[in-house]
Amino acid sequence: MTEKYFGAHVSAAGGVENAPVNAHEIGATAFALFTKNQRQWQAKPLTGESISAFKTNCEKFGYKPQQILPHDSYLINLGHPEKAALQKSRDAFLEEMQRCEQLGLDRLNFHPGSHLNKMSEDECLATIAQSINISLGKTNGVTAVIENTAGQGTNLGFSFYQLKKIIDQVEDKSRVGVCIDTAHAYSAGYDLKTKSGFEKVFQEFDEVIGFEYLKGMHLNDSKKDFGSKVDRHDSLGKGTLGLEVFECIMNDERFSGIPLILETPNEDLWAEEIKLLKSLQK
Repeated sequence: MTEKYFGAHVSAAGGVENAPVNAHEIGATAFALFTKNQRQWQAKPLTGESISAFKTNCEKFGYKPQQILPHDSYLINLGHPEKAALQKSRDAFLEEMQRCEQLGLDRLNFHPGSHLNKMSEDECLATIAQSINISLGKTNGVTAVIENTAGQGTNLGFSFYQLKKIIDQVEDKSRVGVCIDTAHAYSAGYDLKTKSGFEKVFQEFDEVIGFEYLKGMHLNDSKKDFGSKVDRHDSLGKGTLGLEVFECIMNDERFSGIPLILETPNEDLWAEEIKLLKSLQK
């Protein structure tokens, strides 16, 4: 079986160069990070020193771009119905793509966007796709990786069909992909809790979107029940989802060679959860 890369969304406090160090300390073979403060619009540009140290540390600990899944700011809404707010989000997203470019990273994970009850779903999905097209046109080598959502509030991207509608309207198909979050999928009504359910869900995923677009996974248990449309992560095996889905992922070749990232709430358990994932491999 091709190698499985798994890790967690680690801290980049004190500089992005600390993220690979923090990942290595928990025994991770993959990691996610924010390249800037995720709760602020503005960020100081990355310094040459910081970029160089990040690349050096990635090399030192054996992290290649396909093992790293940076995440953009939570403030960005690429489907915003209001012109000024949409422009602000588009500018911020482009900056995030450019930061990935500077760091030598080949993908950027993001939540697609929300219609805020001010436009139709189809209009919002088209706006998201156009936002992606703008950033792809101004950058090189970085793939825009759309994350499925739980469908909370007016967030779109909770169904495979919505994700496909975005991808269909992206001009450069070689630079768009998806990241599937297990907790979000379960909350959105995809019953991947059992082996049979898992097979059915990912058969639908392959038919609607296609595994060639899968560029990362978020491995999270869910605090909330199936179909709740509420986004609340739990530690592996401690939520409503259970461990069977993670055992399926660990033993399925289709999930090899991409970053499999924990966003579980208790970071003290990450090293233990990484060992647990390893133990599920047969």
